Amino acid sequence: MSALVGLIVVVPLLAAMSSLAFRRVDALRDTIVLSSLIGVSVMSAFLLAEVEANGSVVVRVGGWDPELGIVLVADMFAVLVLTVAMITISLVEAFSIGQRRSSSSAEPTVATPMLMVLTSGVALSILTGDLFTLFVAFELMLVASYVLLTHQGRAGQVRSGMTYVVINLFASTLFLFGVAFVYTATGTVNLALLAERIPALDTGVRWGIGLWFLVVFGTKAAMFPLFSWLPDSYPTAPTTITAVFAGLLTKIGVYVMIRFHTLMSMQDLGTLILVIAGLTMIFGVLGALAQDDMKRILSFHIVSQIGYMLMGLGLFSVVGVAGAIIFIVHQIPVKTVLFLVGAMVETDRRTSALSRLGGLVAVRPWLAVAFALPALSLAGLPPFSGFVAKLALLDAGIDAGTVAIVVAGLVCSALTLLSMVKIWVGVFWGPQNAPAFHAPDSEEWAPRPATARGWSTMSFATGATTALTLAIALFAGPLWDMSERAATELLDGRTYVTDVLGSDR
Repeated sequence: MSALVGLIVVVPLLAAMSSLAFRRVDALRDTIVLSSLIGVSVMSAFLLAEVEANGSVVVRVGGWDPELGIVLVADMFAVLVLTVAMITISLVEAFSIGQRRSSSSAEPTVATPMLMVLTSGVALSILTGDLFTLFVAFELMLVASYVLLTHQGRAGQVRSGMTYVVINLFASTLFLFGVAFVYTATGTVNLALLAERIPALDTGVRWGIGLWFLVVFGTKAAMFPLFSWLPDSYPTAPTTITAVFAGLLTKIGVYVMIRFHTLMSMQDLGTLILVIAGLTMIFGVLGALAQDDMKRILSFHIVSQIGYMLMGLGLFSVVGVAGAIIFIVHQIPVKTVLFLVGAMVETDRRTSALSRLGGLVAVRPWLAVAFALPALSLAGLPPFSGFVAKLALLDAGIDAGTVAIVVAGLVCSALTLLSMVKIWVGVFWGPQNAPAFHAPDSEEWAPRPATARGWSTMSFATGATTALTLAIALFAGPLWDMSERAATELLDGRTYVTDVLGSDR
């Protein structure tokens, strides 16, 4: 099983190189990439089964001591998020193959290799056991995501992409300084060793490290007040690219925040994190309600939903952190499929502005269903996966006596439902409006709707992603058990330290 851990990181990079070499041969390029993604998804599922049965899988790259070398750690938290992430990326790539000849698709000769580089960065971020390798993984994702955002060269994309890259480069600079500070204070960047040494530091130093990395990871996660780059940059990208970003990139920021702040025993920051969580929920959902474009509404909801994950972390309880974990698992496919539906709407009508849409339920009833199911899940209605995740978080908040954050969560859920109804009324209900044949940024482009075969492929990928959201709700019991186990391991820390450093510690 140790080989699988390394292959999950390496295979996407090999596929990126191969797809770049054969970028002009569509069938071969798509076969290489899709086969690689399916293979990585299967490997992740096998790794999940192994960890569930026998515990964490730890790989010391090159056989080096953890204090000096790179360590990859596949614990329950990692493999649970990794499996859902890899399956979701596979489905998005299948969707993009179907959308390819439409006018709203990404350029495959550029987007396909960069997507594989991004996939490798995601896998490495999830599996790495040290801060410096995490920095490298973030840079892989940043470079790939910047190219994906701007490769079509439209003025709006470049303008928003510059904002995205400047803010994220600033966060990366802070990250690198943070790694230096941590190494100076502790003599290591290995997470297991840090879990032993950081709690023993002076309170001021420990708080400083916790706050520093809260800002670094919070910028990547788009938490309040560091989220302004997201609603401006995501809607300008091709919608399939936005679907990957929405489902994964901010969730990776929350993932590493949960891992770092729990393993380093940063419970003293719990109250601050809860305040930030509430503000992130509120400002995100209010921003969504103020929009009149499907992609911008969904982009603001990325921010709002991050608040719920931060809420689970801020409680620093097993139930709270487990709720945050299952919320991440539920959010990855839910946010992705909502943007895939948005991509189908945009492919069909060449716009995502609510004022130019309407009546799609009459001509695309299946598409209306594909939107309604994840939208209800996003709002937290039973019996969908969002209900399970939000119920766990609200229950944890009630147990902790944090009434204000519970009330904020309930109010934001109601407002989320209201914004989903706004999209439903604007896109699917009412009279049909004529398709708008103009592109963003006032640039001319030919209206090329997807072919019948392409539409079928897009429908299959969207349906499969919707089915994944329903499967998470159906298997909520086993998923909760795994999330609870992951939360226990994170908050205790001893299991992680023993797995990485050996039983003699």
